[in-house]
Amino acid sequence: MHDTILRDVLFLLLSAIVVVPLFQALRIPAVLGYLVAGMILGPHMPGPMVDLELPQVLSEFGVVFLLFAIGLELPLSRLQAMRRYIFGLGLMQVVLTSTMLGLGAYALGLPPEASLVVGGMLAFSSTATVLKLLVERGETVARFGRISVAVLIFQDLAVVPLLTLLPLLADPNASIPLALGLAGLKAAAAILLIMLLGRFVVRPVYRFIASAGNPELFTATNLFVVLSVGWLTAEAGMSMALGAFLAGMLLADTAYRHQVEADIEPFRGLLLGLFFMTVGMSLDLPAMGREAGTIAALTVGLLVGKSAMLFLLCRLSGLGVATSLRIGLLLAQGGEFAFVLIGKATALSVLDARTGLLVSSSVALSMAVTPAIGALAQRLAQRIEARRGAEAFGIETSDLKSHVLIAGYGRVGKAVARLLTAHGIPYVALDLEPQRIAAARVEGLPIYYGDASQGSVLRAAGIERARAAVITLNRPEQAQRAVEAIHAATPDLPIIARAHDLGQTAPLTEAGASAVVPETMEASLQLAGLVLRSAGIEAGAVDSSLKAFREGNYGALADPAAAKAD
Repeated sequence: MHDTILRDVLFLLLSAIVVVPLFQALRIPAVLGYLVAGMILGPHMPGPMVDLELPQVLSEFGVVFLLFAIGLELPLSRLQAMRRYIFGLGLMQVVLTSTMLGLGAYALGLPPEASLVVGGMLAFSSTATVLKLLVERGETVARFGRISVAVLIFQDLAVVPLLTLLPLLADPNASIPLALGLAGLKAAAAILLIMLLGRFVVRPVYRFIASAGNPELFTATNLFVVLSVGWLTAEAGMSMALGAFLAGMLLADTAYRHQVEADIEPFRGLLLGLFFMTVGMSLDLPAMGREAGTIAALTVGLLVGKSAMLFLLCRLSGLGVATSLRIGLLLAQGGEFAFVLIGKATALSVLDARTGLLVSSSVALSMAVTPAIGALAQRLAQRIEARRGAEAFGIETSDLKSHVLIAGYGRVGKAVARLLTAHGIPYVALDLEPQRIAAARVEGLPIYYGDASQGSVLRAAGIERARAAVITLNRPEQAQRAVEAIHAATPDLPIIARAHDLGQTAPLTEAGASAVVPETMEASLQLAGLVLRSAGIEAGAVDSSLKAFREGNYGALADPAAAKAD
């Protein structure tokens, strides 16, 4: 018995180790790699066959940890900041797309319960695939990237009630409206209880555990919280996944969030990979071959219908044509949650095996072609903007908050923008060089033509909602006028200005700059600092000397002791 279990575990690990890296090297989503690895070990393929019983038990926890991780990513502050697109566009997308696809499924002959589930599961997009593409291309701060993420957030939220609905649909004697009302009351009671436990029990416990300084104990606490809250919601007649999601939201606004996320990540990744492998084991490749035409037609219908609905909703939300097109095509695929829902729906007999096979195959195929669709969306958007001109950046930046305004997108401005992107801080850059702007727009970057010294341009760029402004313009008079205009529009906004030398520092400071960095002097100071450190001078003394020089306190440089004490 133990030998058989060990053999199965080894086959599972080996299959994942071989297949998943190969898929990633080909830029195919890792989810599909796990599915293929599972198919290799499934009963429908020649070669070694793994018993499904143990992997299925463990893989259930993969879904639990996934929902917990999603909850961790959704603090109330984030939901509030993006509420317009999360609860506006995201809500409309899920409801209308679910309705459209559900009616399509019903027209194809599925019963109402199955049609409802199919429509709901296909309304979701692949969070992992879309985010990977956005990060690889540096487009998370672009407008279409931010809105895409907002829609994905609502989709993640919508998974929870759909998981709760499945057992109700499986009971033929259940009254769906009554059951949903009861489920809503239970969920509200569970949320209230969990929030109270979080404030008065969980957070004090975490403070106590963290003060012990024992990382193993901290990890054990994380596992206990996830599983115990999941167990409580399961005992209340709801899913463990709902409890895990609420537990994640409970810790999202605490100081322990990042450490909790890091501790949970290995368990989540391993168990979720195991879940997708069990899904792959259940896929019948010969049957998929026989249904290839149907699967291809369903995939095309999914991609076309979903992208058209998203495009229409984006246009109705006031977004430009190019932005709407990119969002619609980028989110057209099915998502990994479809596999979760298909597994549960078939186990509860809400879906029959053939329908589950067709839907899961279509979702997998749509995810596989997403990178190509994303590239196509980028090229189409670029052609639209080239033909019609860049869409008005007043519309493009209307939802931006706490962003940084960069005046001048030359060498220095580009470096600042890249650093902001690396830290996930949105920005808008203004420049007056058409070729430079065109090159940046081809990459989908938020760079626009505009004079930063004009109040109307600054208002269109959302200067009143910005967290800071950076002036990197080459011409001193332009930089000074931009500082004056920004300071007049928002007197309390931090303004960091670049100057060529010390002579430009005073005019920029008088114009309203909070800080001025003389470029030539700063390069000299960095070079001198490296020389001093290589000569054996202590780092603290070097930093103090450089600080004194920057502040114009040259007298302190003659007395090292004074510089050190500064």
